[in-house]
This record gives sequence, C-alpha cells and structure tokens, in this order.
Amino acid sequence: QVQLVESGGGLVQPGGSRGLSCAAAGTILEINAMGWARQYPGKQRELVATINRGGSTNIADSVKGRFTISRDNAKNTVNLQMNTLKPEDTAVYYCNAEVVGVDRRWRNYWGQGTQVTVSS
Repeated sequence: QVQLVESGGGLVQPGGSRGLSCAAAGTILEINAMGWARQYPGKQRELVATINRGGSTNIADSVKGRFTISRDNAKNTVNLQMNTLKPEDTAVYYCNAEVVGVDRRWRNYWGQGTQVTVSS
C-alpha cells in the first residue's frame, strides 16, 4: 500500500505565491509519472501539471507561465510552485503518482488533497 501526503495548502493573497509538496510513502520500487490535479466544487478533477521521471512536463494552459512542477526521484516527492495566484486558482489540489510496486506493476495513486484558497 502506498500513500501520497500533500502539504503546503492554505490562504494566499491574489498575486501571491504558494508551494505545494507531495511525498509518496510505502513499498515503492519506482515512481513513473507524478503530477497535480485540482477540483472545484461540483466540478470534475482536472490535471494541472505532470512530470515524468526524466523531467519532461505538461502544464495546463490555465496555469502555464505561473505554475512550475518539479520532483526529486530519490526522495519520491513532487512539488508545485504556484506564482501569480488568482482567485480562480482556489480549489482542492491533489497529488498523483504512478507507482511501481515490488510486483513490477504500476498503480495510480491519489493523495487526500490540500485546500488552496486565493483571496484578499
């Protein structure tokens, strides 16, 4: 069993910055892709940013130029640096990881989510 634990959420002023972190814990052989998604109330969860093991990234148009994703393969962590935050960025942010277990199979895991609120 693998768990993803997010941290760094909270209240941020418009135009401000916030960094989110996610750590994967458990029996892990390797982690392939990692990423972040967010969910507005009553809406579907949408991908914000992903990064593969080699560092290649995909950033959603809505946050491109403002958000940066990074990871530490040795530590099994992924970060999301959010800059120039807007009220519409307010959402629950979820960490995601494709984890390879001891059985050499990969499974997709999600964290419990962390609330980011952008308001003055």
